[in-house]
Amino acid sequence: MSLRADRAIGDAQVIVGYETYLQLIEDKLTGKKVIGIGIVQEIDRCQAAIEEAMAGKHVAIVSGGDPGIYGMAGLVLELVNKYPEVVQPEVVIVPGISAIGAAAAVLGAPLMHDFAVVSWNDLLTPWEVIEKRIEMAAAGDFVVALYNPKQSRRLFQLEKVREIMLRYRAGTTPVGIVYHETRFNENRKLIELEDFTQEHVVDVFSLVVIGNSQTYVESGRMITPRGYVL
Repeated sequence: MSLRADRAIGDAQVIVGYETYLQLIEDKLTGKKVIGIGIVQEIDRCQAAIEEAMAGKHVAIVSGGDPGIYGMAGLVLELVNKYPEVVQPEVVIVPGISAIGAAAAVLGAPLMHDFAVVSWNDLLTPWEVIEKRIEMAAAGDFVVALYNPKQSRRLFQLEKVREIMLRYRAGTTPVGIVYHETRFNENRKLIELEDFTQEHVVDVFSLVVIGNSQTYVESGRMITPRGYVL
């Protein structure tokens, strides 16, 4: 959490968010109206926040590490824009620390050159589209970061990603898996692409970073060279 985000929560009268995220900031919710709405109810969550704001309340939506990266910023703006401009509440998007930035720091320096971030979540994006994006990123030799990895109903996806990446990358390409980045139970694994199989636990609380053709591991850290002559 950024200092600015912490202050925004402290200044708000009403806090709206996904229930799991609200549990992480319980110590900041005392004396505030709290509206917790579950997963896959994002529209209801944002609409509730807008209605509170239109009633004159100072509202904060808790939306993951950074609201503009797979967060609620876009949906809030889309919903607010459905109202006449004269009655629209002011929307301030407060930047935070994204999961990809936090995970990269845990792994070392894997994002020092061009990278692509793809969400594995096929609830809103068809898997065929996700697969194509991964293929294009692999072909372009981007470092590839994967949000929202395998859930129980997506068991085939990990093997498919591995298969695609191996068409363009050596089997020794480093892969970093970070669990619960920046939280109390943070953990990580460093493996090689050829070993990236379903034996590795990859769930919704993990983030995967697959190196490019130049990425290597030294002293336990992933490094993607920027191209400086040393």
